Amino acid sequence: MPVDLTGPLDGLVYERRDHVAYITLDRPDRGNALHASMIEPIKAIWAEVRDDPWVRCAVVTASGERHFCTGADVGAVASRGKVKAGKGPLSEEVHWSPRQNRVWKPVICAVNGVVASAGLHFVVDSDIVVASKTATFLDTHVNVGMVGAIENIGLAKRLPLGSALRMTLCGKSYRMDADRAYQLGLVDELAEPEELIDTAETIARQICANSPTAVSLSQQAIWSSVEMGYRDSLEYGWALLRMHWDHPDSKEGPKAFAEKRDPVWITGEEDEDQA
Repeated sequence: MPVDLTGPLDGLVYERRDHVAYITLDRPDRGNALHASMIEPIKAIWAEVRDDPWVRCAVVTASGERHFCTGADVGAVASRGKVKAGKGPLSEEVHWSPRQNRVWKPVICAVNGVVASAGLHFVVDSDIVVASKTATFLDTHVNVGMVGAIENIGLAKRLPLGSALRMTLCGKSYRMDADRAYQLGLVDELAEPEELIDTAETIARQICANSPTAVSLSQQAIWSSVEMGYRDSLEYGWALLRMHWDHPDSKEGPKAFAEKRDPVWITGEEDEDQA
C-alpha cells in the first residue's frame, strides 16, 4: 500500500518549501532512534525526492536539541529478539540514506545533537554536513553485540582510517565532538545551535540557484571518484560532462552570464506540466 506523504508519518516529518525537501527524524522521546515502522515512509520520501523534478535539494535533521539520532531502537530490537531485516542484498534491505535510495540530488545533513550508530547513515551518505557545535558522534554497534559495518565503511571514506576504527572499535567509550569532527572532515561547517537550520537552508538555496542537471551530474562525478581509481573516475567524469554539452542548460548559462541576467534552467517540471 502506497505511503501517504501528506498525512502524519510515524517518527518522521516531511515538508517541502522553495524546491527543498525537509526530512525530520521525529522521535525525541526515544532519542530520534530508528524504528522498523519508519522504513516504508523513509523509502517513499526518498523516492519522491529522487523522482519529483520540483525538488532540487534536501535537508535532513531531527527534532529537539539533544539527539540527532541514537541509532536503531535497541529496546524494540530486544523485544523482537532480532534486528528487523532480511538477509537479502544491501540494495533490498537498507533504505535509510540518499545513496541507499539512488538519490542524485544534493542532501544536506543538519546535525543538531548526538549521532550514534545507524544515525550515521545520514551523515556519511549526505553531500554536505552541517553540525551544531554541541553535536557529538559515536558508534555503539559492538557494545550491543552487533557488527559496525555499513555506516562504519562510510566513516572510513570521510575520516582518517584510525579515527573511523577508533569510533567503531571503542564503542560508547569514545565520542568525537563537533570540533574534532570538523577538523577531520566528517563535518563541513559548524554552527551555533540556534543557527543550524538557517545555515543548512542558506546552503540549500545556493544549490537550488544552479542548474539542477549540472548539479546532479557533478555530484555523481565526485561520488563515483570515491569508488573508482583516479584514471577511471576521470574518464567517467569526462563522459558525464560531454553528455551535458547537449543539454539546454549548457547554453543558457553562458548566455545569461553574457546578458547579465539570472539563468532560466530546465528542471524537468516542464515535461510534467505538459503530461
